[in-house]
Amino acid sequence: MIPHKQRILMTILFVLLILSIGYILIDKYNEKRQQEQLNAFQQGAQAGYEQAVIQIVQQALTCQSVPLYVENQTINVIAVECLQKQPED
Repeated sequence: MIPHKQRILMTILFVLLILSIGYILIDKYNEKRQQEQLNAFQQGAQAGYEQAVIQIVQQALTCQSVPLYVENQTINVIAVECLQKQPED
């Protein structure tokens, strides 16, 4: 038979083991969830960048200048093909 003090100690150690495992599992779950959210954010940002470039190109192909603003600078973009067109006589 196991002495009373050893039984109490084993019970305490078992409870601590269960709590430690639970903590580790919760931590790993939260880490995985954060990684999934980060991936979704990155995919959304990438899609936004692609859509912005597509819109700039589409507008530039209409032979209208497209103003682009970066910090305190502005440039106008126009398709080279539009500059090379000869006016019809």
